[in-house]
Amino acid sequence: MQVFPLSEGEFTVGRDKQFIPFNLAADELNDRSTGSLLVEVQPFLIITDKDVIVLDTGLGFKNKEGILQIHDNIRRQGYEPAAVTKVLLSHLHKDHAGCLVFKDDGGMVHTTFPNADYYIYRPEADFALTTGYPSYHPEDIEPLLTTAQVKWLDGPKGTIDGYIHFTHSGGHCPQHIVYLIDDGKDKIFYGGDEAPQLKQMKMKYIAKYDYDGKKAMHLREQYAASGKADGWKFLFYHDVKTPVSSL
Repeated sequence: MQVFPLSEGEFTVGRDKQFIPFNLAADELNDRSTGSLLVEVQPFLIITDKDVIVLDTGLGFKNKEGILQIHDNIRRQGYEPAAVTKVLLSHLHKDHAGCLVFKDDGGMVHTTFPNADYYIYRPEADFALTTGYPSYHPEDIEPLLTTAQVKWLDGPKGTIDGYIHFTHSGGHCPQHIVYLIDDGKDKIFYGGDEAPQLKQMKMKYIAKYDYDGKKAMHLREQYAASGKADGWKFLFYHDVKTPVSSL
C-alpha cells in the first residue's frame, strides 16, 4: 500500500475549539491563548490494489486560488478527487469532518468525493447531530447524510470489503472508531484522535481533551503493543513532524 499525508498545515487550538493557522517560522505559541495546543491537520490518502482511500477529510479550507486544500493535495500526488472510492471517518469532529461536502461559487452543495462511499459509524452521526457546537458542525454533516454515498457502520467491530477492519473505541469521544487496513502485505493502523501523534504512543498520560482520558490512555498502550508485535504502520493525523511511523 502507498500512503500520502495530505497536510493542511499547522494550527493552534484552545478551549474555544477554534483552529487558528500557525506559522512555525514566525509565530510564537506563547502568544496564543493559555492552554493552546499546536497540531497538524492531516488527512491521508491510501492507495491499495482495490481502492483509493481517504482517511478523514480535514477542515475544509480552500487555498489562495479558491480550490479545496484536500483536492489540491490529492492532485499533487497524481490522483483526481473523483478517483477516490472510499472515505473512512474515525469521528465527526469538525477538524476531521469539515470537508465531507463543500459549496461551489454559486452556493450549491456537493460531496467532496463524488464517486466515493463514505463510511460513518452510525452512533457517531446520531451523537454529532444531537451534540452540535463547538466540536461538531451539523451543517457540514447533514447534507452528506441525505445522499446514497453513506455506508453505515454498526456494532462494536466489523470489516469492510474483507480487508478494512473497524473497531468502536470510544476514548476520545463516545462513538469514536479506529481502522486497521490489512491487504495481506501491509498493515496500516489509523487511530484518529486516540493515536494522534507519535510522542503520545510513547508517553503514559491522561489528556484533558479526551472524553474518557483513562480509557484513551489505555487504548494507546494497547495500540502500541499490538502495533509493535504485528508490524503496523501508524498514521498520525495531528503530528507536525512524523505523520507515518512504525513503533
